[in-house]
Amino acid sequence: MTKDSPLERAASRTPKTGHPPEPWPGAEQPVRLLAAIADWLAGYGNPATRRTYATGLGLPAGAEELADWAATESGPPGWGATVDAYAAVLGLDPRTPTPQAATRRPPPAAPGKLRELHWLRWCAAHRIDPLAAHSAHVKAWLDELATAEAARTTRERMLATLKALYAHLAESGLTSGNPAALNRRRLGLSGNREPGHALNLTVEQVRALYTAAATPRRGASPQDTARATTVVALLTLGLRVSEMCALNRSDLHTTRGRRALRVPGKGDKPRIVYLPESVETALTDYLHTRDSSRQSNRPTHRGQTSSGPQPLISTRGGRRCSRQGLWQLLRRLAATSPELHDIAEALHPHALRHFYVTTAVEAGAALADVQADLGHTSIATTQSVYNHAARHPERSAADLVATTLRSSTEVTDPTTEPDEDEGD
Repeated sequence: MTKDSPLERAASRTPKTGHPPEPWPGAEQPVRLLAAIADWLAGYGNPATRRTYATGLGLPAGAEELADWAATESGPPGWGATVDAYAAVLGLDPRTPTPQAATRRPPPAAPGKLRELHWLRWCAAHRIDPLAAHSAHVKAWLDELATAEAARTTRERMLATLKALYAHLAESGLTSGNPAALNRRRLGLSGNREPGHALNLTVEQVRALYTAAATPRRGASPQDTARATTVVALLTLGLRVSEMCALNRSDLHTTRGRRALRVPGKGDKPRIVYLPESVETALTDYLHTRDSSRQSNRPTHRGQTSSGPQPLISTRGGRRCSRQGLWQLLRRLAATSPELHDIAEALHPHALRHFYVTTAVEAGAALADVQADLGHTSIATTQSVYNHAARHPERSAADLVATTLRSSTEVTDPTTEPDEDEGD
């Protein structure tokens, strides 16, 4: 991981003035801006969600990055305390980047082609004050994302995050309006979507994914195989990948005689997800394998600490898994299966969440029950997911119409000899 924070790297590219680097290039009121962002992030109950939004906006989200940011000598009055408050919202301690803090932070954003185009990092590089940004800036930013070949769904998601942030800044009186409140349809970011645009997995494909996960791979330990099987099993319960990453071992419990998970959910709205026997078995086997591995390799885990919550699903080193890591895991698994080669590059965790919806509804489950399982605030959201999915062929009336037409053709076949008295 790089030592400097993203905004400090942007500052290093600005002309030298003889003064120490600014903590936030272009921002006229960095303390008020960061405090407002921290307040906005605090509205999301799940710390993992907060870190995801912070990283997506271009803010530092790791203990070491925050320690350097807080220590900036040219910071304005109150800067260090504000960074501390922001770090607390993310569940980090910027003053002491110890191994304990390191195990609680998610990996930094992948250094991909879009890293420098996250909004706040983009503003810093262009010396634009985020509190003075207007719609022309947002459109220019979107144009650069499109030039960088960011997917339409990626641009739509990034704009939606920005709109939510600026709605909060406007309510706080820091901005006079919302520059991200653009017509997404005119921008080509929403609307006019073709039905069935999402990846619709079949039962056979999900079974193939299970098989690929449970099959030992070259270089994979028994713990790796057990983890892969558990990840696929949990995703088929309709969990969001961010929810899975945030699960702690203490969230596994027994309620009403069944093993279940206490899932954090969006907006601090926890829900209970019951485990079918197959999922419970996969999870139990994984935890047993992981515990046994740690007991036999304890010297290799000196950097870990028993304080703090223990993640339910962890990396080889015992750290919390990242969304990107689980996304890549699914695609690696799909690439090893002949049945999944064609969709390996398109496979993503949310496809399994959609699979849960369509499979449950077509099996006769009530929408209200599926809504509760998924943690949707509105049943309309659940209905929308189902309506946008390609229906199972057996639920189509096309075959019935074709059969009727065939029957009609057979009855009125003009080659059939008429009866002798038909003209009477």
